[in-house]
Amino acid sequence: MTLFHNVLKRSPATLLAASIAFSAPSVQAAPETFAIDPEHFSVGFLAKHVGYAKVLGMFLKAEGEFIYDEQSQTLHSAQVTIAADSVFTNHEERDKHLRSDDFLHSRRHPAIVFEATRFTAQSDNQGLLEGELTLLGETHPVTLDVTLNKAAEYPFGHGEYTLGISARTTIERSRWDMRYALEEEMVADEIELIFEFEALRQ
Repeated sequence: MTLFHNVLKRSPATLLAASIAFSAPSVQAAPETFAIDPEHFSVGFLAKHVGYAKVLGMFLKAEGEFIYDEQSQTLHSAQVTIAADSVFTNHEERDKHLRSDDFLHSRRHPAIVFEATRFTAQSDNQGLLEGELTLLGETHPVTLDVTLNKAAEYPFGHGEYTLGISARTTIERSRWDMRYALEEEMVADEIELIFEFEALRQ
């Protein structure tokens, strides 16, 4: 992984890492490596502004890979990195403010880190992923709703076998001591996080 080498070199938290385990003891494991396609990796968020509407933002730089056994439905490990300073809301001054120490403090904390601790399957393609999110140097538990949308050979372009995955969660930013504009709810405490990506079998 080279995309964020310079970013991560400056950070004590260098990796967003997840480890998920599904159990199927009667099936012989055959794990394979999948690399997330950076051209089809969207990391977004929604934050209510002064109660009027939600601001939709994104992080424009993210990459990762994971080791997954489809036969036994076991995801052995996963690693993802998001560059905090790549935040984008289509408003230059607001994006500068979000990078500042009022919010992401991206100069001191350039990487956002997640480490999974448990996955509970709810169906063949859905489940709950529990883990810990490190943001602004603090670590707290979160739970994501995960959906495997599709697993098939890509119909054009690279033509590789590809998994399509969606994940959602809502956090309270105050738990990570991000408290700017919480008074009078100028910026909401609850932040919706959105993950959409395609991963290619290596």
